[in-house]
Amino acid sequence: MDTATTPRVDTLRINGQRLWDSLMELAQIGATPKGGVCRLTLTDLDKQGRDLVLGWARAAGMTVTIDQIGNAFMRRPGRNNSLPPIMTGSHIDTQPTGGKFDGNYGVLAGIEVVRTLNDHGIETEAPIEVAFWTNEEGSRFVPVMMGSGVFAKAFTLEHAYAATDTEGKTVKGELERIGYIGSEVPGQHPIGAYFETHIEQGPVLEDHGKTIGVVTGVLGIRWYDCVVTGMEAHAGPTPMALRKDALQVATKLMQEVVACAHRHPPHGRGTVGMIHVHPNSRNVIPGRVKFSIDLRNASDALCEAMDADIRSVAARLSAETGLAIQIEQVSNYPAQPFHPDCIAAVQRAADQLGYSNMPAVSGAGHDAVYMARLAPAGMIFIPCKDGISHNEIEDAKPEHITAGCNVLLHAMLERAGAV
Repeated sequence: MDTATTPRVDTLRINGQRLWDSLMELAQIGATPKGGVCRLTLTDLDKQGRDLVLGWARAAGMTVTIDQIGNAFMRRPGRNNSLPPIMTGSHIDTQPTGGKFDGNYGVLAGIEVVRTLNDHGIETEAPIEVAFWTNEEGSRFVPVMMGSGVFAKAFTLEHAYAATDTEGKTVKGELERIGYIGSEVPGQHPIGAYFETHIEQGPVLEDHGKTIGVVTGVLGIRWYDCVVTGMEAHAGPTPMALRKDALQVATKLMQEVVACAHRHPPHGRGTVGMIHVHPNSRNVIPGRVKFSIDLRNASDALCEAMDADIRSVAARLSAETGLAIQIEQVSNYPAQPFHPDCIAAVQRAADQLGYSNMPAVSGAGHDAVYMARLAPAGMIFIPCKDGISHNEIEDAKPEHITAGCNVLLHAMLERAGAV
């Protein structure tokens, strides 16, 4: 390496136009008429996307390893290849009506980091790796975040292999069909630190006019089924004072779900998304209402407090009205804080590059959640237009795409050790 012509590491910037062009090229695979992308996991289109990305990685001098769940690891060697790699990545599968950036940005930003290091002859002490994880979206097979979940031993390879789509096709069969069932055992792949850059998928950064979200963690999620039981009766002959109207009591509790979130700021979330009314007839007083409750917050302790809050309200409403209210927890996803060192690396990079930034939390799950169980991890958010994602009109500004990748570059260099 000619040190006389090698730029100082702190002056390095990625090629934003090249990154944008790569995103637009990948978006042509599964492009939809409305400008989005439909590239479901383990389909022929997914194979085309995988082949394209791995072709770019090999052209950048990277070696490729595929594990048994189809996760791909693209490696740029370092001076000391006995060190665990500093990794970045995300996913390239999409929702049926997905956008160009969700997941794809995180993978191609990693490729652009490597291309930039190659352009300037920068060597790192530790290796750099870029990963894409199988079936993050969960739109064809469940569970979501499948590849990273198997890697982190959140569930078994056999469980993932047995998952079927609506046509009865299995994950294992489709991995074999598209030629992406590798030999490496998931999880037997070292990670020194993990970074993931992503569109925010929400409106907070745009609302605050900030370019970079320094993500401190991912919200914990509690899902519940709630059933309010009253008595069906004729809507005409039954006086108001003598009714046991399950829907009226249920709506009070639904409003309390939202109020509960407001009682646990700043990151409390409360949502009712599904409602089933029985017998669902125009002139019958509802006798039974079943609805979903989604509670989220930044720590398990806060999630537990929200749980106690909504159960207390339900008990009070039941005592006041005489109607039975049952709340059953059906899922629990623990909150995942990111590592202070990785958070600080992202913060320093954003500050040194002069990008406006703010702390952020992720209300959605990402592969970084599982990686944070295995190694120090952090995330970088950039704004997306109107906070819209999982939608064909999902959009992001080229300058924000560039900014997030520059932050990723410098955060990774801090951890990998630039030579």
